[in-house]
Amino acid sequence: MRKFHVLFIIVIFLSISCSKPELNPPFINAVTGSIPADSMGITLIHEHMLVDFIGADSVSPERYDQDEVIAKVLPYLLEVKQLGVKTIFDCTPSYLAKDVILLKKLSELSGIKLVTNTGFYGAVDNKYLPAFAFAESAEELANRWIEEFENGIGETGIKPGFIKISVNEETPLRQIDAKLVMAAGLTHQKTGLQIASHTGTWATASQEVAILQEMEIDPSAFIWVHAQAEQNFRNYLTAANMGVWISLDGIGWSVDEYIDRLLFAKENKILDQVLISHDAGWYDPEKPDGGDFVPFTNIFQKLMPTLNERGFTASDWKMLLEENPKRAFGR
Repeated sequence: MRKFHVLFIIVIFLSISCSKPELNPPFINAVTGSIPADSMGITLIHEHMLVDFIGADSVSPERYDQDEVIAKVLPYLLEVKQLGVKTIFDCTPSYLAKDVILLKKLSELSGIKLVTNTGFYGAVDNKYLPAFAFAESAEELANRWIEEFENGIGETGIKPGFIKISVNEETPLRQIDAKLVMAAGLTHQKTGLQIASHTGTWATASQEVAILQEMEIDPSAFIWVHAQAEQNFRNYLTAANMGVWISLDGIGWSVDEYIDRLLFAKENKILDQVLISHDAGWYDPEKPDGGDFVPFTNIFQKLMPTLNERGFTASDWKMLLEENPKRAFGR
């Protein structure tokens, strides 16, 4: 009888253990707090609400009025919300007017989850790098970004949902750019945050991936931003087979060059490694009334109808706009 009692307890324990849900399901840090990755829905992974191109030595919140920015930007968020978008990644980096309080206000007013970033932007001949970035080591830079992940950006308590860096297109990479990649790798190892790097061609992106591999970081941690600049489509296959995420993200400005790229990805069965977005927006403090704002709508109003005529299906769009962002960014 005692043996039966013990056996019964073991069976109950095993059934509970086997049926319990995953303890740590994937999540993402939005500016309003952590959310389950499963709740991201239709997601645009590369957009901008506000960008100031004046340079790291002059950028300041005093160059714009938050209420004016909100008045300009909010209608465009509400417009794309009507198209089903639930989450947007704001890719404006530090020292280009990243304003997480502004993003939180816009998120609360629009009902769209906004995700911000940590990291530094090295492209454009290092115009947007603070002076200390040249003096500090990769470890010291990473510690800054890890601090933002653990305790929030500045005094806001708002935590980044990914790492945004950029590099100049050169072979070999400049020392400062290689250092940014290493700092991003160290931050990823500590936080699990995905690395999105403004790059361009595979000649440069492959160097970044090689640095991460030397750090024993899987290439799937890397998002090849602005991969539409690559002219040799075979390099998309190389990247996808390594696990690199291929980001085709300038659709707000034009559509035509994305047709063949996405058809190639579908035909070669690598659509599950592709991310798409507009790289659109944004309020520019240098221009009257913030300049001309480019909407976040081309994917839905122009790209979808064109590719649907070429054989794209609802499941393809679900993969590109829901499943891939969740897999790429969910921690």
